[in-house]
Amino acid sequence: MAHKKAGGSTKNGRDSHSKRLGVKRFGGEQVLAGNILVRQRGTPVRPGTNVGVGTDHTLFAKVTGKVQFQRKGAEQRLHVSVLPEKT
Repeated sequence: MAHKKAGGSTKNGRDSHSKRLGVKRFGGEQVLAGNILVRQRGTPVRPGTNVGVGTDHTLFAKVTGKVQFQRKGAEQRLHVSVLPEKT
């Protein structure tokens, strides 16, 4: 008689920790140089002026200023920029 014995504990009972992705600083907000603007997988949001990209595609401010989101180009892709504050 072909049948399985008791399998023991379930094999798919694992779960990963949430990665806390998303926009961290919104349009119009004041940011300091080095502040994280967007955490993401891939580049749904592209870097604009005064914004750098980390190895995990995190976008961060290169200068202190105000955050600005805008759509650019033929494909209307979302870009984030930091407008430096006037001193």
